[in-house]
Amino acid sequence: MKDEILKTHAGRRDLLKGAGALALAAALPAPASGQVRRDRVTLAWMPLLQSLPFCVARQDGLFDKAGLEVEVMRLQAQAHLVETLVAGRADCSAPGASAGLATIAESNTPGSLKLSGLQGGSIALNRVADGLIALRKAPIGTLADLRGRSLGHLPGASWRTVARHMIRRAGLDPDRDVRFVELAADLHAQALASGTVEAVLSIEPTVSLAVAGGTAKRVMTNLCATSIADPFFAGVSLLSTKFVRERPEVASRLVGVLDEATHRVEADFDKYRPLLTSCTVVAASQAGLVPQPYLKGWRDLGEADHHSYQAFVETLVTERVVRSSARTSGIILKASDFAA
Repeated sequence: MKDEILKTHAGRRDLLKGAGALALAAALPAPASGQVRRDRVTLAWMPLLQSLPFCVARQDGLFDKAGLEVEVMRLQAQAHLVETLVAGRADCSAPGASAGLATIAESNTPGSLKLSGLQGGSIALNRVADGLIALRKAPIGTLADLRGRSLGHLPGASWRTVARHMIRRAGLDPDRDVRFVELAADLHAQALASGTVEAVLSIEPTVSLAVAGGTAKRVMTNLCATSIADPFFAGVSLLSTKFVRERPEVASRLVGVLDEATHRVEADFDKYRPLLTSCTVVAASQAGLVPQPYLKGWRDLGEADHHSYQAFVETLVTERVVRSSARTSGIILKASDFAA
């Protein structure tokens, strides 16, 4: 599908009060008195659950408050989104870009990307991000039960690698024991019902909607966190290194906006559920079924989050998708990256 270009220039709103306003003010340098700064930023976006902070920032007028005019490139594939940033056609991504594909791209072209936020799930915090689903009557209760069966997963090298890693950890040979089928998320439930595949490693909200609709049963929850690291972040917020290097002050304001929006969603996910109908493919009647994702803004990234990302990198190295973790060591944004 041809990319849809949307220009977002939110109207001014006085919604930043109390702690939220203080947090944003601390993160973002305000325009000088009497001036109206409008710095244009091109942002690549896919309508995903993990991109909700972007939709909140747009609705709550945070981009406008920070003096940013955001031109949105709506894309249909994660590979295209990451490539768009690497090629310099976009300055940044909304939350929800593929962590795996970003890592692979950074490994192939070191110094092209910066990671400024993480999105995923956590077993310890009961934040569900992914799951294994199968038909309700299927004799599948564990990954080991997939021997001789077919497993669907999202397209691309990232999810292919994750699926093979999980199967290997379950004691099966991914080259002999399981047939893998790449499927777009909107085809997961249909593929189960038609018999195209016998199980699917899927993401939210697809998992919850398939289960609620009666098509599937939830066999396992948060497989990535179980198999790789808890928490596990399949999504990331990205900046092009060129953008950070050439316009550090603008990049800093953008990161501050997404951090504030992330904080708002984490603090009151239910308040922003109605946005799911415009930010994802979820219908209004289904919004209440969607579990809260685990979202981390750049300013809140801690040691556990860095460890989780590194564990994913090492998985990509083990599965021979990335040659060396050293090639991605500088991808996580540092405060010093904003130095002019």
